[in-house]
Amino acid sequence: MPDLLFELFSEEIPARMQARAAEDLRRMVTDRLVDAGLIYEGAMAFATPRRLALTVQGIPARQPDLKEEKKGPRVGAPDNAVQGFLKSAGLASVAEATIQKDPKKGDFYVALIEKPGRAAIDVLVEMLPLVIRTFPWPKSMRWGARSARPGSLVWVRPLHTIVATFGPETEEPEIVRFTIDDIATGDTTRGHRFLSPEAFRVKRFDDYAAKLEKAKVVLDPARRKEIILADARNLAFAQGFALIEDQALLDEVAGLVEWPVTLMGSFDEEFLRLPPEVIRTTIRANQKCFVVAKPDGALANKFILVANIEAADGGAAIVAGNERVIRARLADAKFFYETDLKTRLEDRLPKFKHIVFHEKLGTQAERIERIEGLAVYLAPLVGADVEKAKRAARLCKADLLTDMVGEFPELQGLMGKYYARAQHEDESVAAACEEHYKPVGPSDRVPTDPVSVVVALADKIDTLAGFWAIDEKPTGSKDPYGLRRAASGIVRLIIENNLKLSTLAAQIPSIVIFQQQRQHKKIADQIASFADIVPDGISVDVVASFLKDWAKRATESKNDPQNFLRAIEVCGGVAWFIADRLKVALRDTGARFDLLDAIYSLHLPDDLTSVVRRVEALGKFLDTEDGKNLLAGYKRATNILRIEEKRDDTKYTEAPSAELFRQSEERELARAIEAAAKEAAAAVADENFSAAMSAMAKLRPHVDAFFEKVTVNADEPDVRANRLRLLNQIRVATRTVADFSKIEG
Repeated sequence: MPDLLFELFSEEIPARMQARAAEDLRRMVTDRLVDAGLIYEGAMAFATPRRLALTVQGIPARQPDLKEEKKGPRVGAPDNAVQGFLKSAGLASVAEATIQKDPKKGDFYVALIEKPGRAAIDVLVEMLPLVIRTFPWPKSMRWGARSARPGSLVWVRPLHTIVATFGPETEEPEIVRFTIDDIATGDTTRGHRFLSPEAFRVKRFDDYAAKLEKAKVVLDPARRKEIILADARNLAFAQGFALIEDQALLDEVAGLVEWPVTLMGSFDEEFLRLPPEVIRTTIRANQKCFVVAKPDGALANKFILVANIEAADGGAAIVAGNERVIRARLADAKFFYETDLKTRLEDRLPKFKHIVFHEKLGTQAERIERIEGLAVYLAPLVGADVEKAKRAARLCKADLLTDMVGEFPELQGLMGKYYARAQHEDESVAAACEEHYKPVGPSDRVPTDPVSVVVALADKIDTLAGFWAIDEKPTGSKDPYGLRRAASGIVRLIIENNLKLSTLAAQIPSIVIFQQQRQHKKIADQIASFADIVPDGISVDVVASFLKDWAKRATESKNDPQNFLRAIEVCGGVAWFIADRLKVALRDTGARFDLLDAIYSLHLPDDLTSVVRRVEALGKFLDTEDGKNLLAGYKRATNILRIEEKRDDTKYTEAPSAELFRQSEERELARAIEAAAKEAAAAVADENFSAAMSAMAKLRPHVDAFFEKVTVNADEPDVRANRLRLLNQIRVATRTVADFSKIEG
């Protein structure tokens, strides 16, 4: 079967766009092939700094013939309806249609349409220009005299040639001929810009890849990465060093070269007195070079660059040029660092009064005040030293005003740590200046030092509460302020440090300070007193009761209750948002969706560690025979209740009467439910969820005996209603640990 070779050769493709562009090219072509009925065997796309290439193997030579049955109007329908049907079906008269008989709906005209398949190359002639013209580059341009024409081609950089060949391996392939902006397709491409600039003809993909290799172009980006990494490791090892690997830099550099050549340069040893991260960032950001380490792990005054050419002098001029630039950049970094050290972090803080964090959330100074207040509140709950947490919260953002962070924003936090150490701050305070941003992603390290944990939580909680308060919530895929990332960070900080912390109450200090900053002191006092009565592990019903009571108080006090109620609404909304991120995290670890729903439907899950332990205990319980049988009994009881409550149009939620029990199994089940509910409730209060599940397991034999010996729909109406109420008690008792109605099985 024929194969397609398709190459778009241009002036330059930015490294950051290459991987996405290759995937877009593969998707756009193969999707259209499938839509055209041309089912292919395989496809691969590649990108270099100057070309996008695609090979599609095993494309049928022709489209399959299409037979379609088109149903028309009824026989005897108005003439305009019949004529419209004939026109859409391509028929000259009704004589060319058949009549389909339908005993119920009457007779209908039916057209049998046959469309012969087209040659695949003709389909490609129409398809490929459309792919080129609609290609989704993030940024594109027009160029030359043709740019003045209406509808001229736009591309990431000037497009020079298009290769498009199609044919089986055993024959000479045909050129898929079309023209775009005076660029006609052909079978000619070019190699490396300097090492092999001459044009050469290609046939199919194997021939194309082999000739590119001879022309000093490594087509596959994965192979370019392998070459760079292997050569850089070997070069470093030969000099007695170890390469400090950097996957993001490797990906970028592989997109900058078609023929990678690794070389080693050096810089003055005096620059090694800079923090190693500064050296690495400077060399990486400015020259896209790797750094190397000595055997003891310390940075060496060497770097590895990746050139795109085999130079006649062995790369000496290239190395010298990079050394000059790196020397100048490191000199700048040294100047920034030494200048920054002359000003203490706390002396920079007054400038924050003139820097707006967000127009609706005040200045950066006001935000630091909120973080500081929240850190003081959280420190005892986390087990951190209050004064250290307060100091760290006050200084944690100060390095944003330093010259070094101004030059390299990615060093924020890290430079705060170095500057705090230089001014002899406590090590926990210095560490928190860096670690309060963490974790910034699912693979990032989670702080464990209590002071760092406190400030990291305070920073993220204030971010969520603040943006929730001004109604800037994430919507769909849009999250411009990184609120999902902040919530996920809170989840990991709490779970991985095994903290007992209410995410509802934890927000209150930030909201209180925010209201005070807005001169709403009475409202702030009300919110603060609300925090004092929020218990741990509160249920949704309890929250609703609190809100209702406080709404009444706020209204009666005439202290602008809307602002107060809005603040409490914010706290609840953020708590649920954080809980939702916990659900996402647990699902990613394989937790069952139904068990999560069974826990979440009963409580505001603001004690995250409790939720995790409860889900684990519930899962283990349901894996036992007692758990499976109790779930089956629960399902049976609730099914009976649902049917009977619907039929009777009533709810059997009252407590059953012992006087109406007629059989011992009823009495035994009632006693077992009462005992299990008390035992489970006590265990849940102690957060001994395994014991709570064990208490529920004691119901199993009594539930089994009830269904085996007792007829629920007794002849006596009072006895029947009482037995239904008893079944409802099973539902009530199990809700002590989970909502069993949400559990599958």
